[in-house]
Amino acid sequence: MLYPVRESFPDAASALARARAIMRDLADWSTAPWPQLEPISTAEQYAYAIRSFGTARMAVDREPRIFPFLDELVRREAITFDAEQPRSWLTANLRLSPGLADLWPLPEGVMLSLDTTLPFGTPESEAEDVATEEELDRMVSVLGPLSLDVSWDCGWRGLSESKDCGMQLGLNTVWAEETSELSLGEFRVWIRLGTRVAWTPEGEAWRRNSGFALGEPQQG
Repeated sequence: MLYPVRESFPDAASALARARAIMRDLADWSTAPWPQLEPISTAEQYAYAIRSFGTARMAVDREPRIFPFLDELVRREAITFDAEQPRSWLTANLRLSPGLADLWPLPEGVMLSLDTTLPFGTPESEAEDVATEEELDRMVSVLGPLSLDVSWDCGWRGLSESKDCGMQLGLNTVWAEETSELSLGEFRVWIRLGTRVAWTPEGEAWRRNSGFALGEPQQG
């Protein structure tokens, strides 16, 4: 269960600092952060990406209606296709530049992400990869309007059961119905308690004694 901490934060760095402070004060241990950068989905994110980063990762449905869009990228020498391709879609690297501004909005079926672009990752990165705290700092420093979810597992002090306990951070996202949704300019911190303790007297006492004003629980 996710319990939102009822605090507002002016920026991503402030929310990150608060999440770390909570774990430092209330957890006996914590894992490395697991950041998940969401795909580019707004004009603001796209404009920021093409002026701030050198490359992006593109996945495209293998459908005839998208081929003219790909042909245009080839004509501009902005795209490099992978040698090995899945059967149902195409993957490629897109060379970013402000000259691609006129291509927004992207056609339906085109997904663009910076999750393999430094500092968010490398071409060898996998979705399951964790980061160091220093790497996370670099991600947050250049986040801008991009959307990033970060999670840590941790052992909350005073709870006998730590399974599925931890901290969740949403930067330009909010948690809703077991998934995150885009919400530019909103930075949130959630405390996560595993279902084995969330509804027990022990878990209820821990929430009361935590010293935080926590909102209604959400599945997560």
